[in-house]
Formats: sequence, C-alpha cells, structure tokens
Amino acid sequence: QSRIAEPGEAVKKDLQHLSREERRRRRRATAKYRTAHATRERIRVEAFNMAFAELRKLLPTLPPAKKVSKIEILRLAICYISYLNHVLDV
Repeated sequence: QSRIAEPGEAVKKDLQHLSREERRRRRRATAKYRTAHATRERIRVEAFNMAFAELRKLLPTLPPAKKVSKIEILRLAICYISYLNHVLDV
C-alpha cells in the first residue's frame, strides 16, 4: 500500500539530519519569515512611537511645538513626576 507524500514531507526529511539550531537558522532565512518579521517590527516601532507621542502630549514644555527627542521626553517625564510628587507632599 503506497502512500502519497505530503508537500512538505520531503523537505522535513532533508532537514532531519540538521541540528535544531541549523533548522532554525534555515527557517529564518526564508523570504516569508523575513517579511513577517519586518512587518511585526514595523508595527512594534509604530506603537512605540505612538506611546512617546502620547507621553509628549502630557508634558508641559515651552514652546509646546518644540521638537523633543525620546530621551528628552523621558527626562521631562521624570522631572514632571518628581514635581507632581513634591506638590502632593506639600
């Protein structure tokens, strides 16, 4: 009784002799994997930038339209939180 091989079965047999790390490396080398990874990374960076934009809106700075770097936003947030804590303690 002969059986029809599944489409990816031959590829799986070819990869069985490879180490786990080598199989992982080869899977990551595929165009499909790279495209999916790039898409996930783009979404992550976009969400990260949106979070900084939202934080920026909450911080009082002069002038309000001034371009501020991410590190400056974090430093301003730290100072502002310290100031608010001080106001609450008084």
